[in-house]
Amino acid sequence: MLHIFAYHDKRYIYDTGSGSLHECDEKTARYLSGEPSQLSEEELAQISALRAEGLLGKEETCARPIKSRHAKALCLHVSHDCNLRCKYCFADEGAYHSVREVMSLETAKAAIDFLLRESGERRVLEVDFFGGEPLMNLGVVKETVRYAKREAEKLGKRFLFTTTTNGLLLDDETIAFLNEEMENVVLSLDGRPEVHDAVRKTVNGKGSYALVIDKIKKFVRLRGDKHYYVRGTFTAKNLDFANDVLFLADQGFDSISMEPVVTDIPELQIREEHLPAIEREYERLCDEYLRREAEGRGFNFFHFNVDLEGGPCLEKRVSACGAGNEYFSVVPNGDLYPCHQFAGDPKWRMGNVFEGKIDGALRETFAESCLFTRSKCSDCFAKFICSGGCSANNYHYCGNIEEPYPMTCAMMKKRVECAMHIVAERKSREN
Repeated sequence: MLHIFAYHDKRYIYDTGSGSLHECDEKTARYLSGEPSQLSEEELAQISALRAEGLLGKEETCARPIKSRHAKALCLHVSHDCNLRCKYCFADEGAYHSVREVMSLETAKAAIDFLLRESGERRVLEVDFFGGEPLMNLGVVKETVRYAKREAEKLGKRFLFTTTTNGLLLDDETIAFLNEEMENVVLSLDGRPEVHDAVRKTVNGKGSYALVIDKIKKFVRLRGDKHYYVRGTFTAKNLDFANDVLFLADQGFDSISMEPVVTDIPELQIREEHLPAIEREYERLCDEYLRREAEGRGFNFFHFNVDLEGGPCLEKRVSACGAGNEYFSVVPNGDLYPCHQFAGDPKWRMGNVFEGKIDGALRETFAESCLFTRSKCSDCFAKFICSGGCSANNYHYCGNIEEPYPMTCAMMKKRVECAMHIVAERKSREN
């Protein structure tokens, strides 16, 4: 499949079969789109040469998905409570539509035992401490890390730990612990103070920006070269979200993500009529991203990272995320779910870490799910990059994990085009 698109005055051809990206002129773009266009013999010969090399019009490979029956990762909901009351929170402000509670150390240890038992021959396992706000249960987090490392060593395995936090409870001791033990840390910050404070409020209804900004800055300053992301969320209230990304970059954060909100709150929800503005905003961010990079002030924006020459193998890219098969979410009472966005929904309960077994039928549902079971993805140019979208979003918006949510698809396609433009511009600078 050829995807031909324009970015400002540039024309690009992306060949899904080979993963090749080519810049071309307008008449070549028209010709390859099947429109009337006069090309010279030399230009036609160049196109023929690319086809012969397998770089243009290459048939897509129906790669076999890589599906293991061995678990590799857990999302541990160590706290179903939160010290903020963010208006758009998909997790019901941390309570997951249930009681506010924290995970006991006994349950956390049982979850670690479950993962070690289910991991088979895997040597590297992952645990994400999640909430609510996981630092509200920091004692259990620390003891769980110690226990997991000790038990893994006995089996010749090791753990990679991550934490997602709103930053409110970061102090010197906690920063030191996270920087020592966490492979990655995600810090929630929505951008400009007025944008952040409009939705990310304390339990008293006050804005939280002033309470967290200095703590997050200190954490990042002490983080060194270890991985982190400052992660924001944009809503219908700040469709100029490029300003928030750039604001975060101006605060000294060089690793940033800005995600579209997942909510059914009418005044915050992203709707179809917002798409043109969102697409323009991604382009504006892309242009500034490149400009700053050229000036030596570059930063990493998660959604502009597309590796066309390496990255995951095709078999992994068609396999989807692994939720419900290789990756599970564990809530405070030990119940298992496919991922954190399914947590609390009885339809998707897959078992309990104390039971020692997983619902076979549900696991099979996710084991069989892959890019090729999502029929609406078949004619999408971004399918080998996107892998068919988020199963939870698909279910919550379309009622089926196999049916991609059109709004997410539209934004993904635009981000991928921007990312491809960045790849081309970088190549141009090298030459």
